[in-house]
Amino acid sequence: MLSNEQRQYTSPNGETGELSDYDNHPGDMATEQFEQERDAGLNMDRSNYLQEIKRALERIDNGTYGVSEKSGKPIPVERLEAEPRVDEQ
Repeated sequence: MLSNEQRQYTSPNGETGELSDYDNHPGDMATEQFEQERDAGLNMDRSNYLQEIKRALERIDNGTYGVSEKSGKPIPVERLEAEPRVDEQ
């Protein structure tokens, strides 16, 4: 959102005033909504990431880490080093 100083401008005739007559300008409201939706998406991504890590740790504990759940074949070490939290498809 714009600060009071940023919202002030000088018109061609030298008058200073607000950029808008609205207290809650639609552009400001859209920016706020965008930021809230972005934050919600980032929080969901973070939560999913933590769940994947937790699942990998559980698989380590029960001895199934490094084995594909779908095929039952070992997952290459190089692949696990590159992306240790995701099961091979």
